Amino acid sequence: MNLDGALQLLRPLDLGRGDHAVFGSGPLLVRGIIPEVSDIDILARGPAWDRALSLGDLVLLPEHNVRVVALHGGLVTIGRSWAIGAIDVDSAIDTADVIREMPWVGLEFVADYKRVAGRPKDLTHLRLLAEYLDRNAD
Repeated sequence: MNLDGALQLLRPLDLGRGDHAVFGSGPLLVRGIIPEVSDIDILARGPAWDRALSLGDLVLLPEHNVRVVALHGGLVTIGRSWAIGAIDVDSAIDTADVIREMPWVGLEFVADYKRVAGRPKDLTHLRLLAEYLDRNAD
């Protein structure tokens, strides 16, 4: 899914301001580091989590032993924590960058998560992220 497709799924969720942020590969997508993602992951707390629960049922992701709200056939998942790595959810949400009127976690959180996950796509994303940061260094 490209950025326009992702935004079409995200905007109608109406999760409010200040209590959620797009995580996973989404922050790479919105910054043009990668051209597409297979799904969109969202970290949520407080009122945003309550809203997420009103949108769908909790499902167990057995590979990570975590419960999330899965929407649009799993194209969007919303969770209160992240199963891979030790993500400080409050810090990730509080420091999110607002881009295209949506909050996206900072690239340092994405890099930390992808280093721990270490899947082939994560290693590719880390390389592309490093190239992006080199191009945009002050």
